[in-house]
Amino acid sequence: MPTDCISYQTSGYFSKLMQDYLDQKSELKPLYNHFPTLENFEKQITEKEANFDNNNRIALVETLKKQYQNIEISDATKQNIELLRLSNTFTITTGHQLNLFSGPLYFLYKIISTINLTKELKLEYPSSNFVPVYWMATEDHDFEEINYFNFKGKKFRWTKESTGPVGRLSTEGLSEFFEIYSKELGSSTNAGVLKKLFEEAYLKHENLADATRFLANSLFSNYGLVILDADDSNLKQAFIPYIREELEQQTSFEKVQKTIEQLAAYTVQVNPREINLFYIEDDLRERIIFEHDKYFVNNTKISFSKEEILKVLASNPGKFSPNVIMRPLYQEVILPNLCYIGGGGEIAYWLELKSFFNAVNITFPMLLVRNSVLLATEKQAKKADKLHLTWASLFTKPADLINATTHKLSTFPIDLTPQKEILEKQFEYLYELARQTDKSFTGAVKAQEVKQKKGLDNLEKRLLKAQKRKLDSELQRVADLQSELFPNQSLQERQTNFSEFYLEKGEQLIPLLIQKLKPLETNFNIITI
Repeated sequence: MPTDCISYQTSGYFSKLMQDYLDQKSELKPLYNHFPTLENFEKQITEKEANFDNNNRIALVETLKKQYQNIEISDATKQNIELLRLSNTFTITTGHQLNLFSGPLYFLYKIISTINLTKELKLEYPSSNFVPVYWMATEDHDFEEINYFNFKGKKFRWTKESTGPVGRLSTEGLSEFFEIYSKELGSSTNAGVLKKLFEEAYLKHENLADATRFLANSLFSNYGLVILDADDSNLKQAFIPYIREELEQQTSFEKVQKTIEQLAAYTVQVNPREINLFYIEDDLRERIIFEHDKYFVNNTKISFSKEEILKVLASNPGKFSPNVIMRPLYQEVILPNLCYIGGGGEIAYWLELKSFFNAVNITFPMLLVRNSVLLATEKQAKKADKLHLTWASLFTKPADLINATTHKLSTFPIDLTPQKEILEKQFEYLYELARQTDKSFTGAVKAQEVKQKKGLDNLEKRLLKAQKRKLDSELQRVADLQSELFPNQSLQERQTNFSEFYLEKGEQLIPLLIQKLKPLETNFNIITI
């Protein structure tokens, strides 16, 4: 099958904001620091080096060692954790929710983009070290977003009550869920590997954070991935001044709101609160609200005076949790980070934050759209060849694809454009006659023109419909193939769990993706497995 170069901008799956960002439109340039090119990292390194508090490295390394103490890790990951002590070591970070069994495929693509970028940077800037970091979204509390995954067209959902941070959620009760899913995997060698992996991750770890860490470490530790759970009071010590600023000044609301006004031409990804912090305990994560000179925890009876809440902050910063607006700042305060890698939606909300970062004097990271991938089996690729389909055509909307294929397969032209052109010329002559006689004749000519053009349009539509009936079996194969590659008329990477392809490719799957993905190229990757 011919290889198509499908850019993110022409794929049809990226927002106008992301298209303009990737095209580096001038109106968006004030909203980011440096566009992610290999040469621009030199400037980012210099700025981050000058701005980052190296004292924060001590708590970072200590916390990581503590979090990894009950898990077997590779020498590459051990070395990367130790390298974080050094002032010439920087991170490339991606973040992701704790989706059950890793969730959709793009979990892999985010992390692989991060790993591969660190490799490219090391080759280009050998005097510095670059560590890939996966930031687990352990403090999120929207369990409904993460408690399911799709496998071979079926949705597997874990039903459980959850109100607090999902990272602290007990994995108790997952064994029955696991048994149901295990039966779907089958009895192949690769299925056995997956069963063992998921069983060890979710049935032998007490909470969702530990389970997810084990899973990601099992998949990626050989590549030196460092996995961080930032729901940690020790790490939040460094964030105390920024939490206090948020409680007292609400700087983020003011700055982000002004940026949103600059983005009026686009769909806004997130809106700031007056205070962009939550109060958390084991089974509680609720917004902090400031009213009548007091701080209230939403949906509870908990309240504080200013002095009381600042006292809690000083003694236990772990009780304060950043929301989507503050979390990026927390990340950049505690990590010597150069670049954040995320999906289009994530990059969109990061673009709202630069003026806020400037106000609190923290270097804004480079923003890189993660790799996107369409995985196709050899059988699917051969089927596309047989149907004379290009990859670019398969990315089009279903109705457009069927119409285009009908035109291509038809043994005669369905397009009546030549007849319409002849009609145009005939009416040019009639209009010339009308100019030489009574004006009422012009109206009669116009009415007849509209009627005959409409008649040709209707004939063209009926001809297309008739050819679709005639070519029904071929068109159904086209529709079925597109449906396989784009389940629910959506990107495969947003729907399908990686286990579906692991059954096919086994332990070769991740090395293949590592080999193929180029994070600084903005083309949709089509990979045949």
